[in-house]
Amino acid sequence: MPTTPSSTKGRIGVLLVNLGTPDSPQTGDVRRYLNEFLTDARVIDMPAAVRYPLFRGLVVPLRAPKSAKIYQQLWTERGSPLLYHGLDLQKLVQEMLGPDYLVAFGMRYQKPSIESALLQLRDAAVDRIIVLPLFPQYAAASTGSVQEKVMEIVRKWWVVPSISFISTFVDVPGFTGTFATLGKEEMAKHTYDHVVFSYHGIPERHVLKGSHKGYCKLANCCNSYNKNNRYCYRAQCFETSRLLGAALGLSPEQYTTTFQSRLQSRLRDPWLQPYTDEVIKEFPAKGIKNVLAFSPAFVADCLETTIEVGEEFKEIFEEAGGEHWQLVPSLNSHPQWVATVAEMIREN
Repeated sequence: MPTTPSSTKGRIGVLLVNLGTPDSPQTGDVRRYLNEFLTDARVIDMPAAVRYPLFRGLVVPLRAPKSAKIYQQLWTERGSPLLYHGLDLQKLVQEMLGPDYLVAFGMRYQKPSIESALLQLRDAAVDRIIVLPLFPQYAAASTGSVQEKVMEIVRKWWVVPSISFISTFVDVPGFTGTFATLGKEEMAKHTYDHVVFSYHGIPERHVLKGSHKGYCKLANCCNSYNKNNRYCYRAQCFETSRLLGAALGLSPEQYTTTFQSRLQSRLRDPWLQPYTDEVIKEFPAKGIKNVLAFSPAFVADCLETTIEVGEEFKEIFEEAGGEHWQLVPSLNSHPQWVATVAEMIREN
């Protein structure tokens, strides 16, 4: 008697991946995290002979104690927000998708590792695997690094199942829709003069290296989102701002797109501009005293949202004469976002 399809098909495996976090806010754990993160060739695209001694020998030892103090401010009773929000999302997406799916969660750096999550799916004999890096805008240093790591691991397996990647979701309505829902909740509490969409920065050379046939000019080529710049990080950020601005009912004059978290001096290594910290210093002199801030490059609250945007930028803005600075929470495990993730998986 022939075997029916239902008896040969396994569950669909889903791998959700975020960037990573130290195991604790202690200097040793932060050092281990930074060593792995900052020696990734897709993050720091220098030759290994330069990258390893420079960052492991100089940058990380100097940076780790300072970063540990910041992580101590971020840490909660549940630990790292990036980790527990990811685990909450995994659990809720699993419940929504049901028994035909197996949802695993991993981090690109440190624990739980991508490898441990993939092994969980392999041991369950899933029929195929859908990988969703939790980065809305594709960048070689984030989504690209996750994709490379997944392929590096599975190429060693004797049996490799079908694997697909969701590389970007800037134009998925539920993504901007959930941010708009959270933003409107804050707008109902206070009147704002202006909105800032602050994205994680990357070196300009990363954008230029990935440019399709030299299309990118780091200028008004990002005024539209099309087949030539679909994987351009800068273009995706501006498209996110347009979509989110529209969802909030804002005109282009009512919001500004900026970039944060640059690692090196712009004089030596230009990063995407305009820089958030420089832009917001100028707002009060222009009569912008009340600002609502979003971090739409992050789907879970973390050091870059809670501390950098929520606290450090607030201090910069107020020192310049600003009166009210409010960060919109990230998507975390909001029900609307959980439903959006589940729908993206089903569609793939």
